[in-house]
Amino acid sequence: MNVRQLDISKRSIALAAALVGTVSLAIGAHAALNMRALDAAKAVSTDQITGSVGQTSRLALVIGNGHYPDASAPLAQSINDARALSSTLRKNGFDVDMVEDASKDDMVRAVNRLKSRIKRDTVVMLFFGGYGVQAGRESYMLPVDAVIWKESDVRRQGVSIEGVLDMMKQQGAKAKLVVVDASRRNPYERRFRSYSHGLAPIGTPDNALILSSASPGKVVDDGKGEHSTLVSELLNNLNAQGSSAESVFNKTRVAISRASEGDQVPTVSSSLLEDVHFDQAGG
Repeated sequence: MNVRQLDISKRSIALAAALVGTVSLAIGAHAALNMRALDAAKAVSTDQITGSVGQTSRLALVIGNGHYPDASAPLAQSINDARALSSTLRKNGFDVDMVEDASKDDMVRAVNRLKSRIKRDTVVMLFFGGYGVQAGRESYMLPVDAVIWKESDVRRQGVSIEGVLDMMKQQGAKAKLVVVDASRRNPYERRFRSYSHGLAPIGTPDNALILSSASPGKVVDDGKGEHSTLVSELLNNLNAQGSSAESVFNKTRVAISRASEGDQVPTVSSSLLEDVHFDQAGG
């Protein structure tokens, strides 16, 4: 072997060694990147699991219906109430879906949106302001496009409050809060003989709290203020830090009863199994 051949062989060996080193570095770097990506994925997964267990989600569906074609005048308070309550609930950590002047389709879609988001750790609240009618033993929220001439129309055109509560229960909501401000004298009351004034008693499923603006079978007149009497007092009590939801509802009931000298006595029904707070600091 001459000197030139020896130099070529040395250069070939050096190039091969360099190539092997480069490939090894590339493989090592790729493996390190994969490990880092895997570690990051595990960290994200752990954070998600920890968050889902340690944090309680808070959802609210707020419906304010004011412009009913069959009514002689719009219910301005219902819209104001829905907006003010939505703002307060958002400040307290609720993810609020607010619907104004909702048709039947609007209300059904809103309920379905709520249904799709409820998890086992969710505190869920429903507020309805507008016209409500009882049919049989159920109370129905009426959309603005309801056409009602007989009792069967109420079942077909309205949205059952008990039905929404049952949905919350089936989805496994942690707690169910309901405020119904719909015990108004409505424009449909003289259209069928079986009509009953006010709303029927609302059945309370497990771990639920319900506030209705009047006693079963009673109606109340709207005042002249910006908000209904119920929502005015509710907003006042919601701003009290540290109060449980049950305390807020009961204080609202007592305040309205005293202010009206017993003419309006809201109903509070509770089957809560644990304390639930509106403000995040209270839990």
